[in-house]
Amino acid sequence: MRVAIEEAELARSEGEVPVGAVVVSGTGQLLSRRHNQREALSDPSAHAELLAISEAAKRIGSWRCIGCTVIVTLEPCPMCAAALVAARVQGLVFGASDPKAGACGSLYNLCSDPRLNWEIPISRGVLAQETSALLSGFFESRRNRLPGNLGPSRD
Repeated sequence: MRVAIEEAELARSEGEVPVGAVVVSGTGQLLSRRHNQREALSDPSAHAELLAISEAAKRIGSWRCIGCTVIVTLEPCPMCAAALVAARVQGLVFGASDPKAGACGSLYNLCSDPRLNWEIPISRGVLAQETSALLSGFFESRRNRLPGNLGPSRD
């Protein structure tokens, strides 16, 4: 999770929502480390998890990431959770829960839906206070920079 947090901090320094993700092989080898790049790439799908599993799949030479674990600072959204299932990821570890868009237990649970063809064991809340603080600090600083700020905004 510490490496994923480093990636999230890099995202924040680039003006991106601070989410970082890593993919680790079954033997503990770091296969990829990425952060959100939606702004930089002008791509709504450039979430940290998608970028990380895509890079890991290329590195292992297969779209099947069997044996791999994804570690991410924020609970994956529906798009990312579906991609983890499609990639046959073996495990998911995340920090902060996402009550507005989380698809791994908060709003939905795509990774543990027995109707799908793959289920992923999930470890929730790893370094949750630290990952939550990184996100809330980012959004608070954005709100404070808005001219004529009349209160919290929704991002």
